[in-house]
Amino acid sequence: MIIVPYYNIVIVPEINLYFDGKYFHEVTKAIGEQGQTVVFLTLKEDKTREDMRPDDFYPIGITGMIEAVDKEGNVKIRTGSRVNIDSIDVVDGTIEVTLSKRQDIEDLNTEEAAKRFDNARTAFLQSIQNTQNMQFSLLAHNYIQQWDSLGEMTAAMSYQLTISNEEKYQILAADTLSERTERMEQAIYQYLEAEKIKKEAAAAQQSQNEKVYREQAIKKQIEFLQNELDELHPENISDVRKFEKKIEESGMNETAHAEAIKVLNRMKQEGQDSHEYGMLYDYLDFVTTLSWKKEEMQPVNLKEARKILDADHFGLEKVKRRIVQQLAVMTLNQKQSGSILLFVGAPGTGKTSIGQSIAKALGREYVRVSLGGIRDEAEIRGHRRTYVGAMPGRIMEGIKRSGVSNPVVVLDEVDKLAKDYGGDPSSALLEVLDPEQNSTFTDHYMNVPYDLSDVLFVCTANTTDTIQEPLLNRMEVIQFPGYTASEKFQIAKRHLLPRAMEEMGIHQEKLQVSDAALRTIISDYTMEAGVRGLKKRLDTLCRTAAVRLVEGNSRRISVTPGQLQKYLDMKPLLHDHMLEQKQPGVVTGLAWTQAGGEILFIEALFTKGKGNIIITGQLGDVMKESVQIAVSLAKSRFPEKAELFEKNDLHIHVPSGAVPKDGPSAGITLTTAIVSLVTGKAVSSEIAMTGEVSLRGCVMPIGGLPEKLMAAVRAGIKTVFIPVENENDLDEVPLEVKKSLEIISVHKVSEVLEKTGLC
Repeated sequence: MIIVPYYNIVIVPEINLYFDGKYFHEVTKAIGEQGQTVVFLTLKEDKTREDMRPDDFYPIGITGMIEAVDKEGNVKIRTGSRVNIDSIDVVDGTIEVTLSKRQDIEDLNTEEAAKRFDNARTAFLQSIQNTQNMQFSLLAHNYIQQWDSLGEMTAAMSYQLTISNEEKYQILAADTLSERTERMEQAIYQYLEAEKIKKEAAAAQQSQNEKVYREQAIKKQIEFLQNELDELHPENISDVRKFEKKIEESGMNETAHAEAIKVLNRMKQEGQDSHEYGMLYDYLDFVTTLSWKKEEMQPVNLKEARKILDADHFGLEKVKRRIVQQLAVMTLNQKQSGSILLFVGAPGTGKTSIGQSIAKALGREYVRVSLGGIRDEAEIRGHRRTYVGAMPGRIMEGIKRSGVSNPVVVLDEVDKLAKDYGGDPSSALLEVLDPEQNSTFTDHYMNVPYDLSDVLFVCTANTTDTIQEPLLNRMEVIQFPGYTASEKFQIAKRHLLPRAMEEMGIHQEKLQVSDAALRTIISDYTMEAGVRGLKKRLDTLCRTAAVRLVEGNSRRISVTPGQLQKYLDMKPLLHDHMLEQKQPGVVTGLAWTQAGGEILFIEALFTKGKGNIIITGQLGDVMKESVQIAVSLAKSRFPEKAELFEKNDLHIHVPSGAVPKDGPSAGITLTTAIVSLVTGKAVSSEIAMTGEVSLRGCVMPIGGLPEKLMAAVRAGIKTVFIPVENENDLDEVPLEVKKSLEIISVHKVSEVLEKTGLC
């Protein structure tokens, strides 16, 4: 007796089984022994013989008889009756059992069984007729015809059936023929239905795939033909076709791509006759022209950067040093942007042009965005497309103009941003300049995020006084001091004059301007901290020389100081110079203007009256308060002079009367002038001073020290009093200015009065 364990197949009584000897080696051991009895035991789980245990088997098995074994080892077995497994033992892979016969209940007649088998076989044959593989269909048909019963059909289809191993065992375990037949029918019909659904799904999928493939093929043909037409007639390319191509080639992020496609589809629907067509066209033209691709960072040569900065700008050593530091940090961090630099200084000191030099040093595109006078937040963030005439903001317009995603952008005149009903442009600029936010900057017109993190922003301003504190905190302030006379001379000789001659078409050998003439232009025909006015004067000089050359009056022109009035067509400017004679009540102060530093005279005079204070010279509120503080300090210091203040009016005047003046730096000068008047002692005209005062008599710090000291040198001043807290600002003052002045730091007003000999 041969014991054969099996798993996941159906074996029932009275059927023929065919086994491949290669896989059922337990059976093939009986080759040459036809008539050998076989017992089939059903496994609960698929296991090797070495791993089998008694409880791995179901309690019902089935017997069989080997009827034939061919030369290839294939075995034919005829199954017999079912048996109960009374006991089972497994030792080293050898299985020993004791069996008892299990009776079947014959409750199904032969005719009924045959009829049900015929129905199942017919259904099976119909299912294979739908296959497209005719050879397979024929082989399957012949195979099916060999089945004699529903049991043989079920056994033959064991591995294809969709029922579990447990359910397959339940077929064998059924004691009545009707239950067993019903279970086999359910398994067969369930399999046939599953195959039917699978075929239908495959057919539907194939149909769907064919539609997709057909659509793709048609689209490719259309695209090919459209490309041919576009090449033959590029002037006839439709707007939709043009934008489809530009959108796909733009490299937009996912959000921007979806928005562009959405607008393009709307543009298709609207048609060219729609009143919104132009707006949709402008939007797509803008977003597809923008550079969305991230630019690779170019290596920075610091030596070359220094050369470029030195070649383009004379002086400004501290500024150029800070810029080189910025470039070095960007190189180490492998970032295309860094700290937001704010260049602050008088007009014409090179703030904007040095931004151009930074772009040249980095090998990047340069964009200048003027913010002066902007009052509407939409100028920064853009207008929403729902508005008529909507446009992108100036930032994104500048990025588009540059053609790259990492330009150097100079935001010019940030101190002249205004605020009104249109919003606050300064607040809108916060997002632009914040490296934590600007990687997803969203312009209202675009309505999609754009990455500004690779843009190097540089800001300029004449003063920080009008910049909102949150915006100022985003930036690193770098002061641009005014140029000294010697620096202006070098700038004029190296840059401005050659450039002016080139612009006017004058060859170098045709015009010669003496050094003395250049110095005279600087000293007598300009009044500024920068060199913008100097450039205008040299342009005028070259234009006048061009007229003379063209008229043939001269072949070669040499300009000397005595000829300047004729060439410049103007009289020398009148600068304030120190007083020739000193007198009580008059003291020289220092002031900062947007054009640079200037000296001013504080004049005090007592007139018969009732103790009134008269202020003239168009002083602002801050300076008027300084006058009140100065008067109080003088009264407290000289209580014995109280009658002088009570019986006279004190008149304070600051020439020139037509020029408005304000600022917190005249307090020390006002106090000294009043004390000079009260004591009747004059202050030397070679002395000037700057600083605010408090009621405690302290001298407070001021701004614009470099420009003020340069103005003092220009006016012939020898000694200057400054607040102690401004000593650190002396590092920004040119060396030649410091050498020309005696600079005295003071903490109290009393120190000034003592050093000027007033007490």
